[in-house]
Amino acid sequence: MLDFITRLFGQQKQSRETAKERLRLVLIHDRASISPSVMGELKEELIAVISRYMEIDEDAIEINLSDVEDSVALVANIPVKNLKRTAQA
Repeated sequence: MLDFITRLFGQQKQSRETAKERLRLVLIHDRASISPSVMGELKEELIAVISRYMEIDEDAIEINLSDVEDSVALVANIPVKNLKRTAQA
């Protein structure tokens, strides 16, 4: 019984944290005035440029906006598979 209660309340905390994080991201995007379509275009262009120099895992790329000391920062996590010897046009 105690295990059930612990899981129940633990899950609420996790859901609350998830909702809090989503709200924070929505507020950051609103503050930066960037629409989801613009973020999509930005991601595509970053992939195109970086792909000229490196092999990357396009499915694992994460690009977000983050609130840093009263400003907005672009945070990109781009897994690199391999470096290319020469840039491709």
